[in-house]
Amino acid sequence: MVRLHKHVEPETLSHPDQDTDFSVHIAADGAHDSGDEHRQPESDKNDDRMYFMALGGLEHVGQNMYLYKYRGKYLVVDCGMGFLEEEIGAGDVQYCDTKWLEKRKKDVIGFVITHGHEDHIGALKYIWPKFKKPIYCTRFPAEILRRTFRGIELDFNPARDIVEFDAHGATLDLSPFTVETFHVSHSVPEAQMLIIKTDAGKVLHTGDWTFNDNNPIEPGTDYARLREIGSDPRLLACACDSTSASRQTVQTTEVQVRDTLTKIMMDAPGRVIVTGYSRSLARIKMFADAARAAGRVAAIKERSNPNPVPYVGLPEFREIAIEFGYLNEDDVYLHSEIKDLPAEKQAIFLTGSQGEKFAMLTRLCRGQVKELKLMPTDTIVFSSIIIPGREQDVSFLYNKLAKMGIHTHTIYDTDHIHASGHAGRPELERFYDMVHPMVSIPMHGDYINEMLNGKMAMERGGAKHMMLVRNGEMIALSLNSEPYVCETIETGFVVMEGETERSANDQVYKTRKRIASNGAIFVTLPVDKRGFLKGTPEVSSAGIFESDTTGFMKRQIQIEITRAIDGLTKTERKVQDNLVRVTQAAANKVVRASLGADKKPQYTIHFVKK
Repeated sequence: MVRLHKHVEPETLSHPDQDTDFSVHIAADGAHDSGDEHRQPESDKNDDRMYFMALGGLEHVGQNMYLYKYRGKYLVVDCGMGFLEEEIGAGDVQYCDTKWLEKRKKDVIGFVITHGHEDHIGALKYIWPKFKKPIYCTRFPAEILRRTFRGIELDFNPARDIVEFDAHGATLDLSPFTVETFHVSHSVPEAQMLIIKTDAGKVLHTGDWTFNDNNPIEPGTDYARLREIGSDPRLLACACDSTSASRQTVQTTEVQVRDTLTKIMMDAPGRVIVTGYSRSLARIKMFADAARAAGRVAAIKERSNPNPVPYVGLPEFREIAIEFGYLNEDDVYLHSEIKDLPAEKQAIFLTGSQGEKFAMLTRLCRGQVKELKLMPTDTIVFSSIIIPGREQDVSFLYNKLAKMGIHTHTIYDTDHIHASGHAGRPELERFYDMVHPMVSIPMHGDYINEMLNGKMAMERGGAKHMMLVRNGEMIALSLNSEPYVCETIETGFVVMEGETERSANDQVYKTRKRIASNGAIFVTLPVDKRGFLKGTPEVSSAGIFESDTTGFMKRQIQIEITRAIDGLTKTERKVQDNLVRVTQAAANKVVRASLGADKKPQYTIHFVKK
C-alpha cells in the first residue's frame, strides 16, 4: 500500500566547522517526512527528479535491496537475504517483501548486482521469478547464480537472463539510466561501485567496500575513477555502506592475516583448523600460502554427504576459484586427500564461523562428523568477526571448544586474524576526502553507524544534506533543490518456510511467539445442540502444567470451566462465541492465580457434539 507522508519538518543541525548551510533529515518515529503539495511527485513523463528508495538494507545489516527511479522506470540494485530473527520462531530464510514493486514490474528494467555475497544476491532465487528481468553482474556472482538456479531447477536461461560485464569496469545502457561500474576492494572478488547516471544527475552507489590495497588475488580499488566521480559537480548523492563506520582502527590487510596464520601454524602442535566465510577467496588463498610457509598441506573439509545439494558451498567455491584463476589446483586439496598425513602437517579450512546449525564446525563440536573428530591437540582459528545476531551461536562454539581443551584464536585475543570487507572510520575519512556529494545517503548498517557515516560525509566530504531514512522512504533528488522524502511505502520482509512464503506479521508466527512465551491450553467441550455440557471438559496444555504431577491445575481448570458454562442462561449458551469466552476466562482465572497475572496462554477450543 502506498501512502503519502504527513508533513514533518526535518530536524536541522548546525555545522560546527562550516559557514555554508546544510540540513540533516532524520525520520521521526510514527511519522514520515513529506510533502507540501508542491513537493508531490510530478507525472513520470515530466518529472526531472531522480529517486532513491530501499526495500531493505537501511538501519540493519543484510537484506540489501535498493531502487532507483527515473522517468517512471525502476532499476533494482542488489537483491539479498536477511539474517533470520530468532523471535520469528521458524522459517528458513528472510528477504524483502516486494509486493509494492510487483505492481510496477512492467517498469522494472533489471537487477544490477554489486558483488556476490548472500546479503546482496541470495534472495534472487525467490524474487527473480516474480519479475524475470535481466540480471547484470560480473562473472563471479554470475557463476554463483547459475549454479544456484540450476540446483533448485528454476525456469531460468543463463544465456538470456544474466548479462555479464567486465569486473575491471563497464558501462551499461539501461535507458533511461546509464550505469558505470568500477572495481573496489571487498572480501569477495569483483566487487563493484556503481555510478548511476540520468539527465537529472548522478548517484554513486558504493555497494560494500573497503580500501584493502594489499589484496593478493586481484587489483585494488580504482582510485582514479573514484576521484573523478567524487569531484563531479553533477554528483547528486552518495549512497554509502555504513556497516563498520564505528571501527576506529586502520584496516587489517589479507597479507597481515596470512602472516598471522603462518605463525599460528608454525607454533601449533597438531592440526590447525581455520573457519571463515566460504566465498572469501582471498582468505582461502592466504590460508593456503600460510600452510605452505609453515610446512603444512592446505585442504578444505568437503561435505560428509557426497550427494549433490541445491546450494553453492565451500567445495563449489573452491571449484569456481580454480576455474577463474583465483586459486591454483595445488593450493587447496580436499580433506579426504590429506587425512592420512601426520596431524602437524595438516591445515584444514571449513565453514561454521557463525555457529550455523548445519555448518561443519558446529557439527564437529556436536560430534556429528564420522570421518573427522576434534582432538585436544587441535588449534582452531576463527578468521572472522561475529555477524550481529549470531552472538549466542558463536558463544556456544567458543565454550564447547574450551571445554574440550582445544586452543582457539579469535578476534578478541589475536591481532590481524581477520580483514574486514567494510570500511571503518579511517577508510571512510579517506573516501570522503575524494568524494564530495551534495547529499549523503548512509545505507547498510545499524542506525548509529549510518549516522556516523553521514556525519563524516558532511565533515570530510562537504555534503550539504544527510538523508538518514528508513526502508520504504523515497528520496527525491535534484541538482536544483534540496532533497526530501516524497513518498513512503509499506515495507517488511518475507520468511520462506519450506515452500511457503509468510509475512513477518503472519498470524502463524504471532501464534508461535505467543505459545513460546506464554504456553497454550487446549480444551475440548462435549456439548449438546443447546449448549449444555454433556461431560467433563478435556484439558491439555503446552508449557503450562505438564510438570503438574498432582493434576491440580488441570482439575481446577475443568472445575472452573464447568462452573462458568453452567452459569450461562439458556439463551447465552446457544451462542458458541459465549462458550469460548467464558471457557477462556475460567481457565485464565486458574492459570494467573498459579503462574502470575501477566501469563496469557494461547487457547484452542474444540466442540464435540453429544
